[in-house]
Amino acid sequence: MKIEFPFRMLTSVACVLISGMWLSKASVADSVVFGSGVNQFNMEFVQILQANNADDTTGNPNPAGSVAYEYNMGKFEVSENMITKYNSNFGTANNLAITKDTRGVDKPATSVSWNEAARFVNWLNTSTGGFAAYKFTTTGVNDNIALWTAADPLDYNASNPYRSLRTNFVLPSMDEWYKAAYFDPNTGIYFDFPNGSNTPPVAVASGTAANTAVYSQPSSPADIMSAGGLSPYGIMGLGGNVVEWEETAVLLDNSSGSFDRGARGGFWFNNSVELSSLSRFGSGPINGDTYLGFRVASLTVVPEPSSWVLTLIGIAGLLYRRRLRK
Repeated sequence: MKIEFPFRMLTSVACVLISGMWLSKASVADSVVFGSGVNQFNMEFVQILQANNADDTTGNPNPAGSVAYEYNMGKFEVSENMITKYNSNFGTANNLAITKDTRGVDKPATSVSWNEAARFVNWLNTSTGGFAAYKFTTTGVNDNIALWTAADPLDYNASNPYRSLRTNFVLPSMDEWYKAAYFDPNTGIYFDFPNGSNTPPVAVASGTAANTAVYSQPSSPADIMSAGGLSPYGIMGLGGNVVEWEETAVLLDNSSGSFDRGARGGFWFNNSVELSSLSRFGSGPINGDTYLGFRVASLTVVPEPSSWVLTLIGIAGLLYRRRLRK
């Protein structure tokens, strides 16, 4: 009996862990809590797997979309409510309050400059015990970043001196954003639009119906959770609603904090061309526009069933063999 109990317990635990991890792989979503008390908010992330996928050679820039690692993309755009709660948690007391438009708590946060979005992302990291993504050496909320250098050996990445090597939450790079929008993990091919098709999605004012997006509308963006159908990975609003900042400089050269940054995806007033993989433009990192928002990516994903799960299975098997010899 003393051997039978741990055997059953460990095999049950191992089975639950394995099935749970595979269910997580199937649902490819995770929610992270930020802030505290009444100023808490959740951010949902979707796994972007298929590491080392090939580039697309039909869009802008060309090539684009190859990412050597697995990562997560925010399922929704950052909302006004998230910025308000950041300001209450941290920004106001530190003279780093972020500006935004005021259309409604669940509307996408717009008029946020790239620098302000980077301040927000840094707080997501440091408030959860991690390391800042972007290096600010001055105190203004809209000041440009400095580059990570070889003098910062734990953070410096020569291929991208904007982003710390130690960080988790980031603004999505050009390739990370492009892959999440236009790559179909089920077929391994790229499409022209974020609806998994070479035909534009149907234009709507709001909603969640498949093969729809918020564009060709006269007034304002939809709420972040009603911004049209999902991409093949299961992400909302990559086409239409608001244009979104990339981390990457528009000329693909991250060698100065003052360079214009890429932005793409189209917004509620645009026609369908602006939603396509061919459309990308740039704006200065100090600029904020009423049609320009952002979303957050994460570099941590739920791992495959691996060594620690296999260890549990091995222990359970060993106990089972001992049980048989009794």
